Amino acid sequence: MKPFHQILINTLIANVTTSYLWFALTFWVYLETRDVALAGTLNALYIGLIAIGSVVFGGIVDHNRKKNVMVFAAVSTLVCFALAAVVWVTAINPDTIGITDAALWAFSALTLVGAVVEHLRNIALSTTVTLLVPEGRRDRANGLVGMVQGVAFMATSILSGVSIGFIGMGPTMWIALGLTVVALVHLLPVRIPEEEILTTAEAQAAVGAGIPTEADHGGVDKPQGYHAAEHKGLDLHGSLLIILSVPGLLALILFTSFNNFIGGVYSAMMDPYGLEMFRPEVWGTLLGLTSLGFILGGAIIAKTGLGKNPVRTLLLVNGVVAILGIVFVVREWWWLYIGGIFIFMLINPATEAAEQTILQRVVPYRQQGRVFGLAMAVEMAANPLATLVIAIVAQAYVIPWMAGPDGQAAFGWLLGEGTTRGMALMFMASGVIMLIVVLLAFLSRPYRLLSRYYAEHRQDLAGQGGPG
Repeated sequence: MKPFHQILINTLIANVTTSYLWFALTFWVYLETRDVALAGTLNALYIGLIAIGSVVFGGIVDHNRKKNVMVFAAVSTLVCFALAAVVWVTAINPDTIGITDAALWAFSALTLVGAVVEHLRNIALSTTVTLLVPEGRRDRANGLVGMVQGVAFMATSILSGVSIGFIGMGPTMWIALGLTVVALVHLLPVRIPEEEILTTAEAQAAVGAGIPTEADHGGVDKPQGYHAAEHKGLDLHGSLLIILSVPGLLALILFTSFNNFIGGVYSAMMDPYGLEMFRPEVWGTLLGLTSLGFILGGAIIAKTGLGKNPVRTLLLVNGVVAILGIVFVVREWWWLYIGGIFIFMLINPATEAAEQTILQRVVPYRQQGRVFGLAMAVEMAANPLATLVIAIVAQAYVIPWMAGPDGQAAFGWLLGEGTTRGMALMFMASGVIMLIVVLLAFLSRPYRLLSRYYAEHRQDLAGQGGPG
């Protein structure tokens, strides 16, 4: 478990580094322009690039040593942030930034790419759980992963808000660049015990000699005619075959994708809502403190696990999230908003850990990178489009409508009064839709099939010198 714990610590450093600069950028852009559409566009681009890149990232993870993948991600982030610093020094004028400012887009693009490349680590980390952690402890290990994500979110939220509120965007950028160097230096001595990655020729020779090259310890059977090591590209076809071979798995991915589409409301408006109620340093601090719930939730999962049926756990948690979306902005009360975010943070590690644990059991190890990547891409693809559309619609129609007499007459009895009532209406509508979908999922046949399949299959690589 020591290598796994070292990877967790390094992932914490890397996540803090990239999220710190990206959070700060989105805070700064909104405060300088007060443009929900511009802030929503940046968030949509961020999520969209993660969705597109995840398919490529999955292939990279499967066909390279996990340590090399992580080093590549760290170096790439360092280069991008350094180039962003050059743009800041030579071209950015904070007094003239806007949606048509080419320098702002160049600075944002370099920061964006540096933050997105770091997600290679997240896919690699998911596969190292399978590689390094015994089967019976993986749900708890995934809880530790959620706990680390919570610590990173807390640190970056507080640091980003405080930085923008007190020292500004420029010093924030230099701090992030320094932290990127720290993350890379810390990673270099970390060792991940892993077998050699087979080349295509070696894999074909092994198959011809009748030597098994897939870690299929009770996991899903390989689709007929498919061998993972023969595919070095995106391998969308092979990844899809693996997903289709598991009853109910595609439905699970599509369910999460739809929820992420609804989640575009949160991506577009959570920060603007908070920044309308608080100063940036206060908002960043409060957002960071709510992520204590993420840490506590991850610790609970690490201690207790997810129960016998993580599929049921995942749906139950999504139902609670839907209810939160309906009630946490029903009035412009800061304690209600912050309390709702805290509860969301508390239960969110269960959602993430449940999906990770399901995939780690039912998908063979050598194919997990591609399947994790494709699943992430499909699940996140809807979010950037929803974020962009929702941000534009909110700015142009819903927010001004709710601020006027017609909106107040229609929904004032439900949502009260205040400058954020247009955003509150969209939060509430998204919660109602999500709750209906969760209830339908509980009644569905794919839910029963995947629950049964998970219970019947087991994949254990730990203690065998790695997969293979």
